[in-house]
Order: sequence, then structure tokens, then C-alpha cells
Amino acid sequence: MMDNIRLAFASLFANKLRALLTMLGIIIGIGAVIGIVTVGDSLTGSITDSMNSMGASNITVSLQRKSSTDQGALLFGRSNPEAKDLITPTMIEEYKSQFGDQIDTIALSRQMGSGQVEVEENSANITITGVNGDYKTVANPTMLYGRFVQDSDNQRMLAVVSDVFVEEIFPGQQNVLGESFDVVVNNAILRFYIVGVYEYQSEGMISMDNSDPVTTAYIPVEAARKLLGESEGYQSLTVVGASGQDNTALMEQTEDFFASYYTHNNSYTIAASSLESMMSTLTEMLDTIKLAVAAIAAISLLVGGIGVMNIMLVSITERTREIGVRKALGAPNSAIRVQFITESVVICLAGGALGIAVGIALGAWGAGMLGYPARPSITAIAIAVGFSMAIGVFFGYYPANKAAKLDPIEALRYE
Repeated sequence: MMDNIRLAFASLFANKLRALLTMLGIIIGIGAVIGIVTVGDSLTGSITDSMNSMGASNITVSLQRKSSTDQGALLFGRSNPEAKDLITPTMIEEYKSQFGDQIDTIALSRQMGSGQVEVEENSANITITGVNGDYKTVANPTMLYGRFVQDSDNQRMLAVVSDVFVEEIFPGQQNVLGESFDVVVNNAILRFYIVGVYEYQSEGMISMDNSDPVTTAYIPVEAARKLLGESEGYQSLTVVGASGQDNTALMEQTEDFFASYYTHNNSYTIAASSLESMMSTLTEMLDTIKLAVAAIAAISLLVGGIGVMNIMLVSITERTREIGVRKALGAPNSAIRVQFITESVVICLAGGALGIAVGIALGAWGAGMLGYPARPSITAIAIAVGFSMAIGVFFGYYPANKAAKLDPIEALRYE
């Protein structure tokens, strides 16, 4: 076998340009497949990491209008929920009582709206969100100093703001705890006192007008409810499952639990969702696209295999007398067959190795252009190597078999 491998490499180096052109289809095919898979894996991995950092396993429970197909639903239900439609503290307490060992925290929030803050010549736009103490687990802010909102704050006019907001409104001031600011929201002037400052984290969205980011000011959810004049209750909440919990099962159980309170509500029901379920669907879609494009690129492997078969037939024609001499000296057909199959496999493996290098380089470049870290697929590389060997055997067998069946007398008389 080693002699056959040495002969195969000797044949490659004797006709370098012809060998390179022969391997070109293999190089392009494998390089394209690995490059596409690398970019696809990098994109999928980055999206997964991003969603995990946002709390992919967190379960969002929210009001949802019933459709006309829901039993007992009104075709023209109320577009805005009323007090009787909201998720009440009693429901939440009963939920905690039943699922307490499966959940970690329940985060409550209420959007108040956006407004502009002006202090002397400085101004900034902010979004005001009412939250409870457990919301810190969901938002996971990096506190620079001060504290986050606590349940004991109740209806106090306190706010936790970002460092970007502080720099815009109180430029150069080292500590702004206790400072106040006025903001106009829903035609009302509201004054809040700063109790904490968190580090603003960009969400990666590029502002088209290069304006300053609109950051969030967190206030006690009870204060938000009072300012909005709302009844006791919430339109949505976020459940954080306990460590090791099956979040898919918990999501289904949570939806069934809260939906049971809306059996006789003709307008609204409860829907539970999580980024994890959406992430699974997105990953499946990206994998399907990746495989489809890779399959199209793999067509060039078929072209490369035909090229290998063609060059092996030419090689047999050029070495007819050599084959005749070997057979006259007693070489069996199997030895001739193995020799040429080995040459075919070596050509394909050499092309496959170059294709892997090209694919990794293309994948790294493509992932870099998209702004994601390159993640070469070991599985794709292993499949590429196996596929190269399979192509060598498949497309090399016919020429090898043809060489093995040559008549030694006719071969020696050739030329």
C-alpha cells in the first residue's frame, strides 16, 4: 500500500498543473461547503449567545385577545383590557403557591412611556418603566453605584438611571444619588429622585441619525400604576424558572394555570412564550437554509469527481505499456486496480485538504464581515474528508477496473 501511495504522489508531482486543475472542482466544492457551514454556525451560535444573555429561558406571560375561533369569544372583543381583564396579585400569589419549587422569581413591569428631561442647558430622552425588585434578575443591569428598585419602595418617586443619562444631564458630576429631574410624560410633569446608576449596554442597533441613545429609567411599579391611574393588576409578567427546570414544560403549565382564570372572559386570555422556543424555531430555519445552500455548493463535488475520472482515464492511456509490463511480470488484476484507486483517492484527499483550508479561510472572512466570531465545524470537516475518500473510490473504480482488465500482450504492443 505504501508503494502505491508513493507512486500516486510521484504521479501528482510529475504533472503538477494537471493535478491542480483536476483537484479544482474538489477544492471549490469542499471549500464552499465548509465556508457556508462555518458562517451558518457562527451566525446561529452568535444569535443563540445573544438570546441566552437576554434570558432565553425566561417565560413571558401576557394578555392576549381571543380570536373568533376561541370558544365563547366575541367577534369584536374589547381592544383595550379593563380592570377585570388584568392579571391580579391574587392570581400571582396562587401561582407562586402551586409552582413555588419550579420558579426562581416573578418580574413585573409596566411601560409608562417616553419623555424628555431638561436640566438647565442639558437634555435627554428617556423611557420610563415601572418594575418590581425581582425585575433586576431579568434585566441583569450592572450597577455602578446606588441600588436598584426594591419592592419596599412602593409608590415613592424614585428612579434608577443609566450612566449615559447621567453624563448628558449632569456632565462631570461624580455622584448623582439624591439628585432630581423633571420629565414630561403623557402631558404631566413628573419629578423623580435618583437612587441608583447602571451601566448602559448597547443592543447593537445602529442609529441612523447618530442621535444619543434613548435609555431606560426604572421606577417602582406601584408608582407607575398610581401615576397611570390604573387598577391593581398587570398586563404581563416574566417568570424565571428555577435552575435545572424544564422550561418548556413550565411554560405550558404556566399558560394553562393563568388561562384557567379566563375561561369565562369573552375578550381576553393568557399566552405564555419564551425566547427559547423562538430560538429553537429560528435555529431550525437557519440550519435548513444552511444545508440547502451547502447542498447546492456540493454539486461542484460531482463535477470534481468527473474530472478525477477523466484524468485517471488519461493516465491509464499514458501508462498502458507500464501496466502491460507489470502484468507480464505476474502482477494480479487486484494489484493494478488498487494502484489506480489509490491514486484517485490521493488526488481527492489532496484536493480535500486544500478545500478545507480554503473553506476555513472563507468561513472566517465571511463571519468576520458579518461581525461574528468564526466557528469552523469539526463535523463538516470530518464529513468533507470522508466524502473526498468516497469520491476517490467511486470515480476511480471504473478507470482502475479498466486498467486491471487490459490484456498484457496488447498493452505491451501499445505505441
